Amino acid sequence: MHFIPGDVYHVYNRGNEKKPIFFNEGNYRYFLSKIRKEWIPLCDILCYCLMPNHFHFMVIPNASGCELLTLNGKISDLQKLSKTIGKSLSSYTIAINKQNHSTGNLFQKKTKAKTLMTSEYIMNCFEYIHCNPLKAKLSKELSEWPFSSFQEYYHSKTDLLCNRTLAIKTLLIDQEYFKNIKCRDVDEDNLRYLF
Repeated sequence: MHFIPGDVYHVYNRGNEKKPIFFNEGNYRYFLSKIRKEWIPLCDILCYCLMPNHFHFMVIPNASGCELLTLNGKISDLQKLSKTIGKSLSSYTIAINKQNHSTGNLFQKKTKAKTLMTSEYIMNCFEYIHCNPLKAKLSKELSEWPFSSFQEYYHSKTDLLCNRTLAIKTLLIDQEYFKNIKCRDVDEDNLRYLF
């Protein structure tokens, strides 16, 4: 993953062999607490959705997140945000393996980060991310799935993981937009790169 400050990225990964990565409510909450602590200093999060066997985040890296790391006294090609994402998933895997008395990789080897170039593509991805639980029949309403940023926008929650102000500015939307989002409007043909 290579990031450019200020660009919008769709960051996603799923369970190894498409197996679950979250096994109970505490797992979802623990993962989100790691993201808050470890990613937020390096990027703004516009939206996210955690699903039983995969996750999606839309992020805008900051300058600190795009800094190159020094390894063995030499500047490497590895950026802080990329390294941090890897470390977050690795430490989460260790915790889940301990919980489940298991071993091995929890996630697929490479986390993907796709640049979202146009405002139409950004909006389509934003809606796609939020519509995951409905399409997977995990909830009947978007506002019912507790592990998605839709809650932050729809209910105007105050304990935010997302930079709601930046998201609304980037997407050119207002608060009323979230009351009217329709999953059938998402153009999945434009999101064929997923998985």
